[in-house]
Amino acid sequence: MAWKERFASIYRQEGLRVPAERFDRAFYDSDDNLPLRFALAGKGLEETVRLQVGCVLEHLGGATDPDLAERVTRRFVAESLDALRRNRGLLARLRARCRLGIVSNFYGNLEDVLASVGYRELFDVVADSERVGAVKPDRALFEYALRALGAEPAAAWMVGDSLKRDIRGAEALGLRHAWLVGDRLGCEPCCPRGNTLRSLDDLEPLLTSKRVRA
Repeated sequence: MAWKERFASIYRQEGLRVPAERFDRAFYDSDDNLPLRFALAGKGLEETVRLQVGCVLEHLGGATDPDLAERVTRRFVAESLDALRRNRGLLARLRARCRLGIVSNFYGNLEDVLASVGYRELFDVVADSERVGAVKPDRALFEYALRALGAEPAAAWMVGDSLKRDIRGAEALGLRHAWLVGDRLGCEPCCPRGNTLRSLDDLEPLLTSKRVRA
């Protein structure tokens, strides 16, 4: 699930009641402008999330609940850390047999965020859109990662949860790809070469079946 959907669910559960379109505007304003409003270098996961949440609530005119920002921040971070703990073993096993990279629309401090949760060592390249100067699905961001990995598109895989940004971008460049759909229903592979995953646990057997080595 993408950040916006994860955040929206937590805000609702913590009592925020605003129309979806208004929340979306606040979220995208925060997301687009966070690197302009703050010096993010060196900031880890919790610090970055706290700033993002603060900007969303400021855009919405503040919250009547003074503790809302902290509750949303702590819950989002806790859920993120839980998912990271669950998936670390899988990524470590994949790292032993493949070169791994991240291609992300982020704020310029993704390496700091990864380091703050003990994940930086798992990746050979971090393609952060703010640093590279291109955003998914722009092919330039994917090409940056491929160059750093020394890989040709046909020999690489892209795994992502966004059909538009991740999968269409990978498809246009000729990467093999797997769409992480989670519990969403009715999600079919995007093309004859496409694959769908219910969770990252499905990735290892998929790569084994394709005899992936790198």
